[in-house]
Amino acid sequence: MPTTMSSTLSSHTTTTAAALSSSSSLNLKRSPISKLAISFSPKTLTNAKPFTFKSSSNPLPALSPIASTSSSSATRSTITSKPKSLKSRLQNGDTLYGIFLLTFSPTVAEIAGLAGFDFAILDMEHGPGGITEALHCLRALAASQTPAILRLPESSPTWAKKALDLGPQGLMFPMIESPKMAREAVSYCRFPPEGIRGSAHTVVRASDYGMDEGYLSNYGGELLVMCQVESVEAVKNAEEIAAVDGVDCVQMGPLDLSANMGYLRDPGNKKVKEMLMKGEEAVLRCGRAYLSGIAKPSDGAMDLKSRGYHMMSGASDVGLFRNAAVEDVMRFKVQCLEKEGGRNHSKEDDDDEKYWSE
Repeated sequence: MPTTMSSTLSSHTTTTAAALSSSSSLNLKRSPISKLAISFSPKTLTNAKPFTFKSSSNPLPALSPIASTSSSSATRSTITSKPKSLKSRLQNGDTLYGIFLLTFSPTVAEIAGLAGFDFAILDMEHGPGGITEALHCLRALAASQTPAILRLPESSPTWAKKALDLGPQGLMFPMIESPKMAREAVSYCRFPPEGIRGSAHTVVRASDYGMDEGYLSNYGGELLVMCQVESVEAVKNAEEIAAVDGVDCVQMGPLDLSANMGYLRDPGNKKVKEMLMKGEEAVLRCGRAYLSGIAKPSDGAMDLKSRGYHMMSGASDVGLFRNAAVEDVMRFKVQCLEKEGGRNHSKEDDDDEKYWSE
């Protein structure tokens, strides 16, 4: 062996041995069937004793799912620090403005988060996506620390369980028409004995795959449970629904309410508005749950806020893209017609500064 290589290896050996000798002996647990333990107590690598295998009637205790030093815990806490939850912001009196996402595009979700919405609702009730697609969008929203709410296809324990395991900040249950249905929805969100949620908290995303030691202690305090009131029957029971322990927010559904009343093609009908306001007043009269809704051209976000809403969504990804796409096409067609008519389009007419973002 060349001299330089030999000296290098010797130096490396001495350094490694010194590091090992300063630590306590390392015991590695083998299979519980064989109950064998490996004991390695090096002094120096040049004078190291061989590995010895000892039978043990008292195998080492099983490791905790989470083993970390105080310093690594502090590091992890810093890395995973999160902004205030939706629930805590509502309790602080904030008014939150969000968006509905129906395309289940992670790119669109990421753009929505970067745009500054307070929250995003992934709509599994009307959008084509399911659990897998929602997971990709949740990760995209997490990049901008934008809280996500999952709107379930139906109020059921199976859908709630799968959705909760993904770790959203809120769940929205559709078509809640009675306090009994509201209590059932809450039970889907809680582990026994308070509820019936199935438990896999040691491995799911909601608990950082088992690395969040405080998950079982705080999961209920951070989750926003939303019940949708969107029928005449639900409006009649709105105050009782809002009074159910565990219901944090009542989401008014004006479109389904108008359809339920026979005004599918006329959601702005005066009777629909009156029924909607009855539901709003009932929720506010209860004084327990927050009021959430959807802003429309005829009933804007500021109108909702003035009536006591604390959460509102003003747009959807589909709606925003549809409007922008139609406007873009129409602009081009108008320019073509004007060109054919002999009028030259000026830079001012194009308003390039407003139109192009580059």
